[in-house]
Amino acid sequence: MSDTSPTPEQQGAGAPEAATAPAASVEQQLAELQAKHTEVSDAYLRAKAEAENIRRRAEEEISKARKFAVESFAESLLPVRDSLEAAIATHAAQPDASAETVLEGVHATLRQLISALERNKVLEINPAAGEKFDPNVHQAISMVPADQEANTVVGVLQKGYLIAERVLRPALVTVAAPK
Repeated sequence: MSDTSPTPEQQGAGAPEAATAPAASVEQQLAELQAKHTEVSDAYLRAKAEAENIRRRAEEEISKARKFAVESFAESLLPVRDSLEAAIATHAAQPDASAETVLEGVHATLRQLISALERNKVLEINPAAGEKFDPNVHQAISMVPADQEANTVVGVLQKGYLIAERVLRPALVTVAAPK
């Protein structure tokens, strides 16, 4: 049996040229990969910093929105307060003002209040008699015998209100009892 593997002398022949070419190529590849790694790392750090800045700005916006959410609503109620204060001042200056004049001022103030509420999407829930009872927006206080279909509104004890289509307060109603 003969050994066909190269001898150490045969291995050494031509080996330095072959070893230096791949070594130079490997070093070049390593340098390219390190440069690419540096570039990708830099891009990652920039993207991470940008994401953190966006998150921080969003948190600040949310905080401001919560803090000043009622600003518009409060601003629309200020004329109502002014009218009430003017009515009190008028009554103090003219205690003998007629009931008709006072009532006229109260109605004007109520119109201001209704307008302010509507501008801020606060809508009234005031079901008509005979309207079907809706537990989502009505709260039944009692069931009474009535000459109308069962489970319909007989009367409203207190109006309810929606704010942006969400129940702020349900309407308190009496409901027709089953016959």
